[in-house]
Amino acid sequence: MSFEKGIELYKDGKFQEALDVFDGLINQGSSNPQFHLFRGRVRSRLGKTELALEDFDTIVALEPYNTDYISDRAVILHLLKRNEEALSAFDQAANLDPKNPYRYSSRAFFKDRIGDLEGAIEDYEKAIELDPEDAVSYNNKGLVEEKLGYQAKSKKSFSKADELTGYEPSTAKPEGTNKIEPKVETSSDIKKPIQPEEKQEESMTFGYFLKTLKSVLFDKNSRKEFISFLKKPFN
Repeated sequence: MSFEKGIELYKDGKFQEALDVFDGLINQGSSNPQFHLFRGRVRSRLGKTELALEDFDTIVALEPYNTDYISDRAVILHLLKRNEEALSAFDQAANLDPKNPYRYSSRAFFKDRIGDLEGAIEDYEKAIELDPEDAVSYNNKGLVEEKLGYQAKSKKSFSKADELTGYEPSTAKPEGTNKIEPKVETSSDIKKPIQPEEKQEESMTFGYFLKTLKSVLFDKNSRKEFISFLKKPFN
């Protein structure tokens, strides 16, 4: 089968069938990094994380300065709870690609997960400095600030995320009165951390992200579905 068929099976969630395709391509003697990249992703979906790391070790060895590969490998190391190594890989990616806000937002997401909340805020602020319209970083930064009890800062971050996505808090008019009361919503009720996605030209994933960001952040049903999609690499 072809590489394109393997990609199609992968996108359809037919991971075992996709794995068979990538195994076949690699067993033919090809050292194409893309074959190992997608086999590693498939293996991680199938819970074969140690084997997935072998593929990411291979592609980083083939292209040691490819920051996408380094960052993907960091995720696998995190899945294996090898967090010191994962942090080192995230650091390496950021050092090699210091003008890319994704390097900082993805490292911030990781730091939040391992409990380095102050470090996460620092990285989100760097991501925002490089991309002032990054609503996801504002949203996630607000959640981390909330965890630390920085309520004023958290409110400010959420407000900026609202502004960037065009979201306006809804108001409800109680039945039988003329007074308009604000609908009571706490940030923890409507906001969840969103795994950062790197911005790429003509990317289907990023296009989907742009179209659904507003509903992801503020609509319960679409948020649940999309957050599940974004967080698959960390499951």
